[in-house]
Amino acid sequence: MSTMERFFKLKEHGTNVRTELVAGFTTFLTMAYIIFVNPSILGDAGMPKDAVFVATCIAAALGSLIMGLYANYPIAMAPGMGLNAYFAYSVVKGMGYSWEAALGAVALSGILFVIVSVLRIREMIVNGIPRSVRIAITAGIGLFLGIISLKNAGIVAAHPATFITLGDLHATPAVLAIVGFFLIVALDRLGVRGAILIGILAVTILSFLVGGNKFGGVFSAPPSLEPTLFKLDISGALSIGILNVVLVFFLVELFDATGTLMGVANRAGLLKAGKMDRLNKALLADSSAIVAGAFMGTSSTTAYIESAAGVQAGGRTGLTAVAVALLFLACLFIAPLAGAVPAYATAPALFYVACLMLRDLADVDWADSTESVPAVITALMMPFTYSIANGVAFGFISYAGLKLFTGRAREVPVIVWIIAAIFVFRYVYLGAE
Repeated sequence: MSTMERFFKLKEHGTNVRTELVAGFTTFLTMAYIIFVNPSILGDAGMPKDAVFVATCIAAALGSLIMGLYANYPIAMAPGMGLNAYFAYSVVKGMGYSWEAALGAVALSGILFVIVSVLRIREMIVNGIPRSVRIAITAGIGLFLGIISLKNAGIVAAHPATFITLGDLHATPAVLAIVGFFLIVALDRLGVRGAILIGILAVTILSFLVGGNKFGGVFSAPPSLEPTLFKLDISGALSIGILNVVLVFFLVELFDATGTLMGVANRAGLLKAGKMDRLNKALLADSSAIVAGAFMGTSSTTAYIESAAGVQAGGRTGLTAVAVALLFLACLFIAPLAGAVPAYATAPALFYVACLMLRDLADVDWADSTESVPAVITALMMPFTYSIANGVAFGFISYAGLKLFTGRAREVPVIVWIIAAIFVFRYVYLGAE
C-alpha cells in the first residue's frame, strides 16, 4: 500500500486505494460495452470480429495502463465510438479502401499525434483554448453523456419528423434506468460510498429478475489476435486520396481526446489555473495508444468521457485507470460476465454525471456575448452533432469570428486563429466527416 501511496500520490489527491479501485470498476462498467460494440462495427468493414474483440481489450488495457502509470490521471482509454463508425462506414464501405489501408491511416494519424505531443505543439493548442470554451467543453461533455445515457435507457428514441422523441416509458429498461437513477442520486446525497457502482449493480441484478437478462456464464478462452495483428497497410494509407482521411482522423482525435481530457480533469478538480500539470504526459499516453491499437487491429483509441463516472465515484489518480486496464485484460477470459451488464444499467450513472457536469456553465461570463455565445455553441454542438470534436471546432470558429466582428481581434491568441482556420478548411474542403 505504501508503494502505491508513493507512486500515485494518493494522500496528496485526497483518496485511497479502495476508493480508486471502486472508481476504476465504476468507469469500466460504464464503458465495457465497447468490447462488444467495436467488433460489431469494425466487422461491418470486413474485419474478423473475434480478433477485433481481442484487439479492443488489449488496446483499452494498454492505453489505460499508460495513462495511469505514466500520466497518473484517472482517465480510461479504449477505441472511440464515432471514429470506429467513420472507419467502417465512411472510409472502408463508403470510399472503398481496404480495412488494412484504413488501419494504416489510423497509425499515421497516431504518429502525427506523437510528433506534435513530443514537440509540445499539442500542449500549446490545449493551453490556448479560451477559458469560456474550456468551461463549455466540460458542460458539453455532460450534455453528450446525457443524450447517450437517455438513448441507452430507451427514454429517448429516434423520430423521422423531429429526429428525437420520448421513448417507451412502459418498457422495462426505461423503468429500471429511472429507478437506478433515483437510487444513485439519493445514495450519493446521503454520502454512501460507491453510490454509482451500487446503482449499476442493483439495476443489473433487477435485469435478471424482471428484465429478461440472461446469464451466459463466466469464463471463455480468448480468440486469436493473429488475423489483425500487424495487418495495417501504411503504403496504402500514403496514397493521395486517403491522406484526407488521415487528416480527418488526426483532427477528430486531437480535439475529441483533448476535450475529454480537459473536461474530466476539470470535473475531478485536477486543473490548476485552468491547466493540467502533466498534460504532455497525458497527450503522449493518448497518442501512443492510437499507434499501438492500429498495429493490433482496431480503430483509433481515445480518452473516454465515461471516465467522468469514475471521477464522480472518487477516482483522482492513475490507479483508477490501472484498475480499468486490468479489468479489460480480464475481459479476454470473462467476456460472458462482462457482457451481463446491460446498457440501461450504466445509463443512470452517466445521466447523473451529466447533471453534475452542467453546473460548470455557471462560471461563464454571461455579460460578454463574445465569451458566452461561443461557450453555448460549444456545449450544444457536442450532443446535437454527436461529436466532442465538432463542439470544440465550432467553439473555436465562433470565438474567433465574434471577436473579429466586434473589433476585439487582438484578444484572440494566435493559436486560436490557426485552429479556427484549420477547422474552417476542414468543413469547407473535407466536409463534415
